[in-house]
Amino acid sequence: MALYEHIFLARQDVTPQQVEALTDQLKAKIAALGGAVTKVEPWGLKSLAYRIKKNRKAHFTLLNISAPSEAVVELERTLGINEDVIRYLTIRVHELEAGPSAMLRKRDDADRDDRGPRPPRGDRFDRGDRPPRRPREDTNVGAS
Repeated sequence: MALYEHIFLARQDVTPQQVEALTDQLKAKIAALGGAVTKVEPWGLKSLAYRIKKNRKAHFTLLNISAPSEAVVELERTLGINEDVIRYLTIRVHELEAGPSAMLRKRDDADRDDRGPRPPRGDRFDRGDRPPRRPREDTNVGAS
């Protein structure tokens, strides 16, 4: 069976319980068509980069799917009919990610401190100690 990563965006005015119920319906549909959902990650309500169907936010959910292509086609048909889903994307992958996705991994700020000082930039000259700036003289351009 082929492996897929599937993400769908639900409208901002549906509740998280409704999104969870929709996810359970999708899992049941995939299971009925001979596939399996190996991982479900609800990413929560997030802001969109631009408005989609008058929505500025959406509930994001990631599904890792192992299923035949017919199951994915039926899944996309079902999501296209559903009015609560504003976008979806299915990508075929060679292998599924085992741990949490990049969206759920906690950003480690400690890594930033371990980088050390910045190396010198070759495109900038050394300014050294500069004298203070002189005030700009008034120039009367149009007068003769």
